[in-house]
Amino acid sequence: MLRRSIVFISLLIVCFLGPFNQTFAAPTSMRILYPSFSGSWATTWIAKEAGYFSAEGLDVELIRVGGSTRMVAAMLGGSAPIIQAGAVAAIAATAAGSDVVIIAATGNVSSFHLMARPDIKQPSDLRGQKAGITTFGSTSDQMVRIALKKFNLEPNRDVALLSLGAQPEVFAALHSGAVEVAALTYPLYAQAAKLGMRELVNFSELGVEDVTGTVITTRSFIAQQRDTVLRFLRAYIRGAHRYHTDKEFSKQVLRKYGKITDDEILEGTWQDYAPTIQKVPRPSAKGIQATIESHFKGKTPLPKPEMFVDNSLVGQLEKSGFIDSVYK
Repeated sequence: MLRRSIVFISLLIVCFLGPFNQTFAAPTSMRILYPSFSGSWATTWIAKEAGYFSAEGLDVELIRVGGSTRMVAAMLGGSAPIIQAGAVAAIAATAAGSDVVIIAATGNVSSFHLMARPDIKQPSDLRGQKAGITTFGSTSDQMVRIALKKFNLEPNRDVALLSLGAQPEVFAALHSGAVEVAALTYPLYAQAAKLGMRELVNFSELGVEDVTGTVITTRSFIAQQRDTVLRFLRAYIRGAHRYHTDKEFSKQVLRKYGKITDDEILEGTWQDYAPTIQKVPRPSAKGIQATIESHFKGKTPLPKPEMFVDNSLVGQLEKSGFIDSVYK
């Protein structure tokens, strides 16, 4: 009888303490890097503020590091296992031999606008002038090159490209006159317009598909900690849904992380990004292909998109019904 009682008590301990220990196990700490105050990167801000990372057992520290190329280098150096950065920088790093891979993106509509100083009346006025970009190989670099090609101008021959670090520094250079033109996203392009800068190109109207809000990691990290990456993506997807559907909460987060104090710009930031968020955060095949063609210009055969993208994680969450459950 005594033995049976001991067994029964032991089973109770296993039943109750087992789940208790799992629920309150120490969370996985991780840094997530993002490049600027742009609304493109707000999905992770929202996921953190809404507690979605914590719900997945992740203790996430968000750190801004200006410039996507710099961020990829920081990730490869061990500063963070997952980053949000421009797809161009990830593709360049993979092409150079690293195991960097794109695993998700919130949208496929380019958020860039080419803004010029007031004395630039027409594209031909750019000849002999300077264009500001964040870093060489960044998305802003790619957008400026696309625009110059449209204007029949040659980068670094007709228009000098200056690497300035991050979008706030690019905006400051445009404002001061250190450069005459720059590719900016919201809210900085709206601030530039308020200061009298002229919009030369709205890239979304050009039909330029992009990969926005890009999530990047390494194949080795996926292999070692796939479950951690899936937990991150679950929180990220919930953050994207909240961004899309809860304007007031999203604006509070944008105010905090985006350093936006102007209510008009705050509203405009939400309006510019939230409607473009896609339910299934699969990177645009067209956007990836366009980036590959730009990066490997003149080379044949072109590498396949699968070299740079791993859709298996988003596919797994879609197939499991998780994404539908968030959006129901």
